[in-house]
Amino acid sequence: MKKVDGVIFDVDGTLLDSMYVWKDAGPNYLKSRGIDTTGQPNKVFKAMTLLQAAQYYQEEYGIKESTDEIIDGIYKGIERYYFDEVILKDGVADFLQKLYSNNIKMCIATATDRYLIEAAFKRLDISHYFSQIFTSSETGVGKSNPKIYFKALEHLQTKKENTLVFEDALYAIKTAKKADFKVVGVYDRFESDRQDVIKEITDFYINSFLEIEDVLKSF
Repeated sequence: MKKVDGVIFDVDGTLLDSMYVWKDAGPNYLKSRGIDTTGQPNKVFKAMTLLQAAQYYQEEYGIKESTDEIIDGIYKGIERYYFDEVILKDGVADFLQKLYSNNIKMCIATATDRYLIEAAFKRLDISHYFSQIFTSSETGVGKSNPKIYFKALEHLQTKKENTLVFEDALYAIKTAKKADFKVVGVYDRFESDRQDVIKEITDFYINSFLEIEDVLKSF
């Protein structure tokens, strides 16, 4: 691991087995407002920030609430999962401890709101591994824009070529790769139909963190 100085982690679908939470977050919010989206594609919560999603709901469905109220409503519908339910993916705890023991700097780049991530990390006892959490809402852009990765890199103060980005979502992987980051693709069942492309464009690929030693040896 001598060549790895820093790691930037995504959270949902990467460290946490939590993408199921977001699968129905949008439709459930709309249903609570009397809007049935059965049979319609769920376009939101992939490449959008929550602000963009809220604006989309205002324009597409005529919701009169403010964007802040919409975002708050979405969060209220999912926060119990982060406070009480979501778990780490296999091998994550051991890997984080290994990085920590080897003085590898770690931080988070996530599209999910800070208070949800902090609640889950505290419950799962992994908060101490990360020096900072960067969120899309705080940086003002979703992961279609590489700003969040550059902010994380600036914080870590490591060289880009010695820093790994761990991501599960294809659109975020494309963003990080276009910005010349070294990316580890992490399998998640909610991206299962995109795995061939993810394997092709990432520098490394793992089905789970139980395979991570092979990546570190080849880096």
